[in-house]
Amino acid sequence: MARNLYILAGTLLLFALISCGMTFFGNAQQGLPGNGSLWKTTALFLTVGGLIVALCGVMTAMFEQVDRRAEERRYQERMSNRRRKPRH
Repeated sequence: MARNLYILAGTLLLFALISCGMTFFGNAQQGLPGNGSLWKTTALFLTVGGLIVALCGVMTAMFEQVDRRAEERRYQERMSNRRRKPRH
């Protein structure tokens, strides 16, 4: 799940860079839609969105790791308890 969030964050940040780059081109010569402030605002929202999604990806990866380690610890405790009990 975290990998998908990282991919989404990377895509959003790539589009933010493209939107930021669009502010440097002349609208009249290139025929670009909107004006510079619209592209800056779009880049800002895409950047913030990408950072939020990246944070969610990091948090998801951390919680998945905690779950894996807790499950591993429970498994090790079960195995050690089975070895300690004498069989009749």
